[in-house]
Amino acid sequence: MRGALIFLLTLLSLPSLAQVDMIMIPAGTPADQAIQTISSETDPAKKIALYEDFLEKFSSDPAAVAFGNWQISQSYQTSGELEKALSYGDKALAAQPHNLDILMSQANIAQQMKLTAKAMGYATTGGKAYNNALHQTKPEGMNEKQFAANMASLQETGKNAYEFLESAAFNAIVDEKDDKTRMGYIERFTPAFPGSRFDESVTQYAMYSLGQLNDSARLFAYGEKALVANPNSQPTMLLLANAYLEDPKLGSLPKAISYSQKVVALAKADAPDADRSRKLSGGAAHSTLGWAYIKQEKTAAAIPELKIAAELLKGQDDTSYANALYRLGYAYGKANRLADARTTLEEAVKIPGPLQGPSRELLNRVNSAHAKAK
Repeated sequence: MRGALIFLLTLLSLPSLAQVDMIMIPAGTPADQAIQTISSETDPAKKIALYEDFLEKFSSDPAAVAFGNWQISQSYQTSGELEKALSYGDKALAAQPHNLDILMSQANIAQQMKLTAKAMGYATTGGKAYNNALHQTKPEGMNEKQFAANMASLQETGKNAYEFLESAAFNAIVDEKDDKTRMGYIERFTPAFPGSRFDESVTQYAMYSLGQLNDSARLFAYGEKALVANPNSQPTMLLLANAYLEDPKLGSLPKAISYSQKVVALAKADAPDADRSRKLSGGAAHSTLGWAYIKQEKTAAAIPELKIAAELLKGQDDTSYANALYRLGYAYGKANRLADARTTLEEAVKIPGPLQGPSRELLNRVNSAHAKAK
């Protein structure tokens, strides 16, 4: 137990590394001897009482205070008393605010309690501490060899905690239902976890959130910046294309067309080996491209794009397929190809979802126009 919880002599120089706290209770000290005695106690309630005495006795030692409170926190977590667990964990953090293991433990408890804001707070605090420590300069008075060894030890000992905290922060973003709050979490996530394995997904959540908040200026800025970092991100280009598609400003439609064409080229959705992901990306890009042409009054150019979109999306995603069919039916109607419009929209109205009502309404208009044309 002790070996898993306390960093001993090999890490004794690590406290000089900024931003990361380590619990270090040297072997043979009164505090270490007390921990060994407490560790032999098997009754959870008695063990907690012994740690309370330990905290009182070693109240002037921050490492002992952090360790004792953390052990009580873990005991309460095990017994399901999560409010007490969180409270004692916060006392441990008061003694060592940048201890990755305690922050990981607290984030875990907060997740169990569905306290999303607290989980995000613990996670981002740990992420910043770890990254700041990894990117600091060598402290004055420490030789290069010692510094390199300390940094290697920090990377090794902190990696698992960092990755857990990164996941906890990402899950907080995913679980948050309020768009403004979610965007606030994203703005905290990015500096805490630079170069995250979740960056592309976080970008999608950010752009979705900004779209829901009707903040097009920030959405475009965020998306364009994300593309600088990841120029071939098809999801980002698709989100930008659709955002520009709905933007009334002059010059937005050409951008929607440009990004859609780039996704078509990257996805290669018509290739024999194209999987579902590529077909979805390519189909969505063709659909956006076709609708952009409709808005430019280029109906003849729109129809082939929308036909390809429908072919690619059929059997892949019902909502996207229905959207492509609705747009194709509309294009056929504008081109006065009423029989084709009716056939297309009759298929669209069979698909349950948000496009079913609009497709039925458009079909009724097409049927009325067809009846008048006879």
